[in-house]
Order: sequence, then structure tokens, then C-alpha cells
Amino acid sequence: MIKKIAYPRAAVIGNPSDGFYGKTIAFPFSNFHAEARLTESESIRIGNSEYANLDSFYQNYLQNGVDAENPLISASLKRFYQHCQYQNAELHTRGFAIQFESNIPREVGLAGSSAIITATIRTLLEFYQVTIPNRHLANLILEVETKEMGISAGLQDRVVQAFESPVYMDFDESLMKVQGYGKYQLLSPDLFRGFYIAYDTLGGEGSDVVHNNLRGRYDSGDEQVHQVMRDLSQLTDEFLAALQLGDQEKVARCMNRNFDLRQSICAISKRNLEMITLARSVGASAKFTGSGGAIIGNYSSEEMYQQLENVFASQGIQLFKPTIVNREK
Repeated sequence: MIKKIAYPRAAVIGNPSDGFYGKTIAFPFSNFHAEARLTESESIRIGNSEYANLDSFYQNYLQNGVDAENPLISASLKRFYQHCQYQNAELHTRGFAIQFESNIPREVGLAGSSAIITATIRTLLEFYQVTIPNRHLANLILEVETKEMGISAGLQDRVVQAFESPVYMDFDESLMKVQGYGKYQLLSPDLFRGFYIAYDTLGGEGSDVVHNNLRGRYDSGDEQVHQVMRDLSQLTDEFLAALQLGDQEKVARCMNRNFDLRQSICAISKRNLEMITLARSVGASAKFTGSGGAIIGNYSSEEMYQQLENVFASQGIQLFKPTIVNREK
């Protein structure tokens, strides 16, 4: 059996500019995870669906689309197979069965879907002995979501999950158009001290709800949206400088500014705004980790963290300290 794990991620600064040629910083954390398990079989089995071989799966997919019961796995396998065909990779003909489990809170902006896709593709890479550089793996994961699932998303989450490290990401337009990926700088987890994450146990909303509207406005030339994306890119560089200097007050101001910029172009639900307001009421910074439903910020003392626990507890909001993953030492 092959087992592969992938982790959720928290966008620390710059989001949602990653889908709009901006800059962001994010880290993966191991408090939750998604696990894919692949076992050898006589045929290709995905849930209750069975195929004689990869090609028969592929032809069925082209005709019928994603497997309704297992859309993430079937879409991942289709994109993986297509990638191997494009690279002229020779694949053996042994069959397999694949399944996954995940305890990542759903639809709260922690990149749970891309974690499942990442874990699934990693099992396929090992099973077929195929190698993909992390920068290209991130693109492949994104294509599963954008081209197969029809989800509007950027590269940020997939880069962090592919590298399994905190990453500074510059999605400069000229770089993206020439090489298809950005400039990625791995960062030390030791920089990220005194951060919390909180999520709404009642759930959030999917990233496509947020990003589809922004994409339409950006593509139509909405100047306000374009200016905010430029401001977020500049803010990311200011944040990184403050982080490296250990200037926690500046870090907090940057994170609060990130949310304020987002709010200027995105409608924020009452429940999500309440989470931000509660965190700021005790002096902590607060912004979304992703599309909404979870927030991240920094706190200046254990006393402040306890205050966060107190204000969140009665509102069904779960608070924790992220254990940051770093596989790229």
C-alpha cells in the first residue's frame, strides 16, 4: 500500500492576489491532513467504478466527465494520465484501487480540496515511478481544479502544498506568461511565531463563489480591483521585511490592512466579519486564511491568546496554534 499525506495551508499575506499576478506568503500546517491510499489491484478501481486499464478510464472520462461519487480522485487521475501522455512517460499496466480520508475542515478557506488532490497525485507518482518538479506539480494540481472541476483559483495553495514549506510567492505577469509559474522563495517556519488560526465550525463558502466574481471584474478592467491587487503585492513585501526583522506590530498592521483591502472589493458575510471583529476586539490582528470561514492573525502574549479563546468559544469558533510543516530544509 502507498500512503501519502498533504496538509492544509494558511495564506498569511497577499491573498487573493495570487490569481491576479500578485504576491503572497503562505504556510502549510499539520494540525489536520488529507491522506490518499493506493493498493495494487487487477483493474483500476475508484470507489464503485471499475475500469480495465488507464486508457479505458480515460476514454470513459472524456465521454462522461468526472466520476460523480469521486470527482476529486477521477479528475486527478485524468489530469495525471494526460500529463504523462504529454511527457511521453511509459506507464506500467498494473491496476490499483485508490481512496482518501481527510479531517481538514471543509469550505472554510484552508485548501482542503487541493490537499486531497495533492495526496492523490503523490500516490500516483510513486506507483508509476514518475517524477515532477514541485513547481510543475503545483500547476498540475491547479489544473485539476480549474480545468476539470471548473473552480476559479490561483497557484498559491498548490505551491505551498507541493513544496510543503512556508513560501514567498511572486506571480509576476511576465514570469507567469513566459514560464508558467512564479518566483518561489522558501521561508523558515521559525519566522512565524505567535500566529493563531480560527475557523467557523458552522462552515464557510467555497472559493469559487469569491474568486469567480473577482475574476470577472479583473478581466473586465475594473480599476479598483487592479489597484487592490497591486496594493496587496506591495503589502506582501512590507510584511516579509517586518517578519524578518521581528517587528510584530508591523506584521499585525499588514495583516489587518490585507483584510481591509479585501473588504473594499469583496462582500463579506456577517458571520465572517464577526470573526474578524472578535479577534480585533482583544488586540489581535485578523484576516482570512483563504476565501472565508477561517481567519489568521498574530497575538502578542499568551494572555491575548486566552482572550481569543474566550471570545471565540461562545460563538462556535475553533481556535488553535498552527504546527507549521517544513519538508524543504
